[in-house]
Amino acid sequence: MPQCATAPDGIRLAYECHGAGPAILLIHGFGSSRVQNWKSTGWYGGLTEAGFCIVAMDCRGHGDSDKPHDPALYGHDRMAEDAVTVMDAAAMPQPFVLGYSMGGYIGLRLLAAHPERVRKLAIAGVGEQYLQDSITSPQARTMLAEALATDDKDAIVDPRAKMFRAFADQPGKDRLALAACMRAMSPHLPVATLVALARPIVVIDGEMDDTAGRAQPLADVFSNGKAVTIAGRDHMSAVGDRKTRQAVIDFFRS
Repeated sequence: MPQCATAPDGIRLAYECHGAGPAILLIHGFGSSRVQNWKSTGWYGGLTEAGFCIVAMDCRGHGDSDKPHDPALYGHDRMAEDAVTVMDAAAMPQPFVLGYSMGGYIGLRLLAAHPERVRKLAIAGVGEQYLQDSITSPQARTMLAEALATDDKDAIVDPRAKMFRAFADQPGKDRLALAACMRAMSPHLPVATLVALARPIVVIDGEMDDTAGRAQPLADVFSNGKAVTIAGRDHMSAVGDRKTRQAVIDFFRS
């Protein structure tokens, strides 16, 4: 059973801890959960066997955490503060942080707001499209949120919207909470803020990831950034690739 931390606004946040050694906070992607994003893809075992302690959290609206339907209770700044809440509950003063897709967006907000709390940041499933707000623009968020909320899923015509809806319709997920989360997604941080991030950052993307785009253009923005490309993988398959996991392990060990 997961443990529970409570955010300042009363939202309960589920998390679990495994292993011993330097701590890593795991932040999953949109519509996923700590179990689907990290456990079922081999990260729990891979990271603990590599000598790390992992703390995997469920973001609000996801997994075993509370799932409000009000967009005002989401946004990446608020969700970054949730990460701090979990870090405090798990007694992690300065962990490594790993975020996938939305988790990477949250990781960047966390690093910008609390640089003293992050040892190094690894973001995967986030790339040059982050800088273009391809998902977080008002138009994109509205289209995807409406696809998640509608009762008539056969009326969805956009391929990306269909993909998000199919993911949200998986058992155990609350698509109305996910729609609220999508409506509140924050645009990318200003480039000046990204440039000023001093901690080491690695950007890892699949070679065929059209959702994230290429890793190198985003890594080049950071003062201490590095890019890794996983050959033959897209947004959904890169997370489970052993080369993605090894790139993270090598980065945190370096």
